[in-house]
Amino acid sequence: MNATASIVSKVWSFCNTLRDDGVGYGDYLEQLTYLIFLKMADEYSQPPHNRKVGIPPEYSWQSLKAKRGAELEVHYVTLLRELANKAGMLGQIFTKAQNKIQDPAKLSRLIEMINETDWVTMGADVKGDIYEGLLERNAEDTKSGAGQYFTPRALIKAMVECVRPEPNKSIADPACGTGGFFLAAYDFLVQSYPAMDKPQKAFLKHETFFGNEIVAGTRRMCLMNMFLHNIGEIDGESMVSPNDALVADDGRRYDYVLANPPFGKKSSMSFTNEEGEQEKDDLTYNRQDFWATTSNKQLNFVQHIRTMLKTTGRAAVVVPDNVLFEGGAGETVRKRLLESTELHTILRLPTGIFYANGVKANVLFFDNREASKDPWTKEIWYYDYRTNIHHTLKKKPLRFEDLAEFIGCYNPQNRHVRQETWHENNPEGRWRKFSYEQVIARDKTSLDIFWLKDKSLADLDNLPEPDILADEIIQNIEAGLSSFRAIANAL
Repeated sequence: MNATASIVSKVWSFCNTLRDDGVGYGDYLEQLTYLIFLKMADEYSQPPHNRKVGIPPEYSWQSLKAKRGAELEVHYVTLLRELANKAGMLGQIFTKAQNKIQDPAKLSRLIEMINETDWVTMGADVKGDIYEGLLERNAEDTKSGAGQYFTPRALIKAMVECVRPEPNKSIADPACGTGGFFLAAYDFLVQSYPAMDKPQKAFLKHETFFGNEIVAGTRRMCLMNMFLHNIGEIDGESMVSPNDALVADDGRRYDYVLANPPFGKKSSMSFTNEEGEQEKDDLTYNRQDFWATTSNKQLNFVQHIRTMLKTTGRAAVVVPDNVLFEGGAGETVRKRLLESTELHTILRLPTGIFYANGVKANVLFFDNREASKDPWTKEIWYYDYRTNIHHTLKKKPLRFEDLAEFIGCYNPQNRHVRQETWHENNPEGRWRKFSYEQVIARDKTSLDIFWLKDKSLADLDNLPEPDILADEIIQNIEAGLSSFRAIANAL
């Protein structure tokens, strides 16, 4: 067993030990984040680095190693609380930090396990693989709800492959979760441009990525994930803001936006009424740069992302189906998006690929443009990867290879040269274009377009396997229950 496999094995075996004490993947991941960060800070403070990382000696890694039993537990709790008050990435990593390992002996063993490894000299790909593996396991733990912050890595990689970011350009994600889009873009840039010079590498490390994530625990994991992948500095400023991206336009503009904003139709805020009971109120954002005022979270994110882009900026955004067909504010947003940007591609996604059950989603690819009296969108190319496609998270998860045909049709090297696979002699073709005139003539300017026949409705021989069928039924029921709960809460 090589050194990497040995570390991975240790990390996972200890996780399983703690799960017997009721410590879930998410809690274990948080404790690992705190402790690995402290260990790396200790390594950076010593020769040849000799860096001042902002951690007081009384709360250093060495201070943890020196204590045992109840004294260790008390010291660890104090350390977490004190470091949360520090500035920059340090404070963001330890924001709202809590000790979830109640057995001091097991905490001591975890510290010893982490101490055995020199994390700074370990390859970024190795550290990243360990952490990404934990994030994915955490997302699979459906009870924790962590899956809502985790976008399938195969889909992210395909989106990045289509957008093809270039060096010295900025990349933003206004709801960045655990940082999946940043890491995929980073990997793409490193692999596609191996001859980057020193200034380009410095830009990639310090000035390329900007994100927002309002959930403290998720933001912590994102920062650590980026840091372990060699993005940012241990003593630097946080590249992920805790602010709600939708509240205001901060004036910054980016070359690319890659995002999967949170699912859930309404934005809301909780408050305590006169009787002392918790209530929720729909939240609308009154912004001058928005085309429509609405409490629909996804429509607000689409508007905000368009604002974030430079006039030459490009976006790839995952949105649920309601963005494509909802009336009122939805129609207004779609019309203005077609006019002010070039919405050139829509990828229809199947169910069974997200950890949120029953989600029907799409990827919108659009390029921003300067003001014009004529609409910028001339035609929209659709790839239907939903009809007659069946995936499940465990038995048949989405793989990057599943989207290879779409990437080929998209033609990232020159998207202006494309060839439909659908035509009268091939009605099963999944790649088809519609003109601006065809789309604008549809009721409510609906972008919810299908042309393939669902074979399972006409031919019982084409039904999916029983376990896949059962999984789809469960997903649809759970999605329906979720919708009814939202209606009940609103009432």
